[in-house]
Amino acid sequence: MARLSEKIGYGLGDMSSSMFWKVFSYYLPFFYSNIFGLRFADAAVLVLVTRIWDAVSDPMMGIIADRTQTRWGKYRPYLLWVAPFFSICGILLFTTPDWEYGAKLIWAYITYILMMTVYTGINVPYGAMLGVITDNSQEKTVFSSFRMFFAYGGSFVALAAWEPLVKWMMNNGKSTMTTADAWQGAMMVIAAACFILFLLCFALTRERLKTVSTVSIGRDFKALLSNGPWWLMIGAALCFNLFCTVRGATVAYYFADVIGFDAMLGLSVFNSHFSILFYAGLFLSIGEVANMIGVVCTVPLARRLGKKSTFICVNTCLAICSVLFFFIPVSPLGFWLMLLMQIIISMLTGIMSPLIWSMYADVSDYAELKYKTASTGLIFSFSSMAQKFGGAIGGAAVLWLLGACGYVPRTDEQLAVKAVLEQPESAIRVLWYLMSFIPAAVAILAIVIARFYPLTVQRVNDIEEQLKLQRQ
Repeated sequence: MARLSEKIGYGLGDMSSSMFWKVFSYYLPFFYSNIFGLRFADAAVLVLVTRIWDAVSDPMMGIIADRTQTRWGKYRPYLLWVAPFFSICGILLFTTPDWEYGAKLIWAYITYILMMTVYTGINVPYGAMLGVITDNSQEKTVFSSFRMFFAYGGSFVALAAWEPLVKWMMNNGKSTMTTADAWQGAMMVIAAACFILFLLCFALTRERLKTVSTVSIGRDFKALLSNGPWWLMIGAALCFNLFCTVRGATVAYYFADVIGFDAMLGLSVFNSHFSILFYAGLFLSIGEVANMIGVVCTVPLARRLGKKSTFICVNTCLAICSVLFFFIPVSPLGFWLMLLMQIIISMLTGIMSPLIWSMYADVSDYAELKYKTASTGLIFSFSSMAQKFGGAIGGAAVLWLLGACGYVPRTDEQLAVKAVLEQPESAIRVLWYLMSFIPAAVAILAIVIARFYPLTVQRVNDIEEQLKLQRQ
């Protein structure tokens, strides 16, 4: 059994990744359209093209990591080697050069592609570590739960701190500081924290299983393409990330134009009345806390119901809750109901995240037994690809839909003073759909895919026992 410190150390790695990932998913589309100054169509193509590149870079990184041999292991060294570049590229991504439009667009492509390449270079090996830290399926779920608990903790910190950091930069920086400068400064703070967290992850973890890939790259790919459970997990994971990204990328627009900048949550305690500003950062950060609660529930639920049944039940609840969100009124009571629904939905997605990674580890064991290939990195690289591609489709879809329905973006000056703009009715309607019916449809699709997933509890236990004999 692994030590508690190792489980915490493994969790710190995704705490770092998620601090970046949630800022990218939730604020980058808004940054590109409202601060950096890209047109909606250009920003949508940028997001999509960059993530398509990940479809190539992720498997490449998986192949490289599978064939890496060092005294620190196969996957763990990349946490040390890539961490500084990870932080630097994040800062460059949120840098707005004072150039003409065409040059800025090129800069956006270069920095986004570079960031996603570096993200692949550290996150694919990190994810693959789950397959070599332990050979026990239940303990993999525990490690995965620690991973996602700390991931959501990092997301909470990043999302809760982002807008206050930007505001602090604006109020305490130089008089010439723009909103773009403030966003870059906020990312510098986040990037420094991420660098330290990856170094701690490297120091606290170990690789226990010594797996060696003895077949050619071509045979690895052939085995992967023949792996039915892997295909189903790719589809299920893509749907899950699409669900999260569509809702997350819509929140900043939804609060700016449906809720407004001055909405308040009223609270009465012992005959005293308090008011709290109801803003996007609060909505998202409370969701991250709820995610952490969901993560804690994953292990007991998976043990009781099985991973497949848990996946289906959670997605059913996500579809129902998403539809209900549409019918919540924009009113003081409605704001509390929105927050409650966000908590419930986030608890459910919190259950899903470690569950998916643990199911990928089972798929890796299935592949090792059936195809006699240690391709853990390759399998996890495609899971990372599904995450990014789901985010790409979700982020691009939000931008395309808003552009198509006539959404009016704010200028840097309007954003600084929180100007209220009159949006067309079609744009407001699309914002509501993006927070409700569209995510619900994606959750239903995930249920349909999961129905065909063959790795039941009994099948996974059989694979685990056979692999113990094979590895002796």
